[in-house]
Amino acid sequence: MTALTVEALGAAADAVERHLPDLVEERFASRLFAQDGQLWGPDAQDEAAKRLAWVDLPRTSRPLVGEIAALREELRERGVDRVVLCGMGGSSLAPEVICATAGRPLVVLDSSDPDMVRAAVQEDLERTVVVVSSKSGSTLETDSQRRAFVQAFTDAGIDPTERVVIVTDPGSPLDTRSREGGYRVVNADPDVGGRYSALTAFGLVPSGLAGVDVGALLNEAEEVADLLAEDDLGNPGLRLAAALAGTEPLRDKLLFTDAGSGIVGLADWVEQLIAESTGKSGTGVLPVVTPAGAAPTQGLSDTSDCTVVVLAPDVDETNDDKGLPNGGAESQVNVTGSLGAQLLLWEVATAAAGRLLGINPFDQPDVESAKEAARRIMAQGVGSGAAPAMVDGAVEVRAPGGWLPEDADDLTGAVRALLDRLDPQRGYLAVMVYLDRLELADLARMQPGLVERTGRPVTFGWGPRFLHSTGQYHKGGPAQGVYLQVTAAPAQDVPVPGQDYTFGEFIAAQATGDAQVLAEHGRPVLRLHLTDRDTGLEQLRRVLPW
Repeated sequence: MTALTVEALGAAADAVERHLPDLVEERFASRLFAQDGQLWGPDAQDEAAKRLAWVDLPRTSRPLVGEIAALREELRERGVDRVVLCGMGGSSLAPEVICATAGRPLVVLDSSDPDMVRAAVQEDLERTVVVVSSKSGSTLETDSQRRAFVQAFTDAGIDPTERVVIVTDPGSPLDTRSREGGYRVVNADPDVGGRYSALTAFGLVPSGLAGVDVGALLNEAEEVADLLAEDDLGNPGLRLAAALAGTEPLRDKLLFTDAGSGIVGLADWVEQLIAESTGKSGTGVLPVVTPAGAAPTQGLSDTSDCTVVVLAPDVDETNDDKGLPNGGAESQVNVTGSLGAQLLLWEVATAAAGRLLGINPFDQPDVESAKEAARRIMAQGVGSGAAPAMVDGAVEVRAPGGWLPEDADDLTGAVRALLDRLDPQRGYLAVMVYLDRLELADLARMQPGLVERTGRPVTFGWGPRFLHSTGQYHKGGPAQGVYLQVTAAPAQDVPVPGQDYTFGEFIAAQATGDAQVLAEHGRPVLRLHLTDRDTGLEQLRRVLPW
């Protein structure tokens, strides 16, 4: 058994000392594992009571192991070994981490970007199986991706029912329609929310088909389940929750850095879990994923609102005197453990953090508001919005809410005006890029430079992927952020089969809806639309070097 450890330092340690005894005394852990929906107060009780089955998943998901193995062998015998996952939020982020850590290839299509969709659909179709994951069965991005693959298989003379596997809740519209159409369907536990679904069929089916030993993953989680259910001062889940959400005043920026954990991309999964669960009612804690090679506090002028979270290497229980990394931060927490153990650990800690913050960690009201705005824009027509405030070369500049000053009359001035609105003590900048995250991955390299320029934490999110994670925090969390949105005209648009719109129109509506809702919440957002992608990117590079 590998060690699961949580070591708090500085202000985080003070928070553990302050809150841990109360969590133990009120039996939070045992009541959580008994699925007590009353833990978050009467307003959250109905929702929570239907969202707690994840505590038992290390045991209840066991029947999936054999089913997945049999399906993988069946596909392998037919020469099908390329796995594509169509899903959003927790449905895609957990399998992405699981497969990357195991070194197994998985193509994750969690975008409406037409260039990204086209690339995924055109490559190696003859050896491709597609997993379509949607809890509600009505996720528009996922339905559009499904349509694109069904059309591609049909055009290639391949029976799509033999190549598309559906993962959804029982009785969802997708479940009913897929069974009627002859598709293979794997139902997930309906009493588990999307971001807590790593150990359900949403996490296990695509990972297992890609070749991951999902039984071993469940073993890792099961090894620590009893520990996390104990009402004890040593419970690592309660200790982590107190360190993250119990500092006074609240240090609401969590700066994640990986010090050799061996788990690839864990911080990206934790980001969506914590941000979407806690960012509401004007409160929450914001995970900030530090780029590889950068120190977590590098470039920050003030860290009084920050806790450094170190994802550390496993500690050998027989030789644990080496200790864990200590960066000397004013507030720090070091976490070690295997992937399966940490999936359950962070879910427990996030649920307990919701208790400490006084919010419901299982709803996501502002995710829904952005979806509704996108639907309205699709109905009205994507091009029906207001004209840009200015055009600078290949960049159209918009500032929903009319906050942009008149003297900001070019791209450089507009960006400067946005950054000038940052609170130097509590603010953060969110960069939101609605482009092909695989082809243009190097855009994320602008993050460290923006930290140096602003002295404040900077998050980087790919749209529409982040709408199902940090998008909730942006709108429902504390009003501390400023938002830089980048969109572009696609190199070649792609129609959504069976619908009267294209992927390019869809992603444009999602970006516009996101910006509108931010503006309605009084959050400053600067929209930069590249009318010519390559030329526009060169202009951005001069203003935001990467």
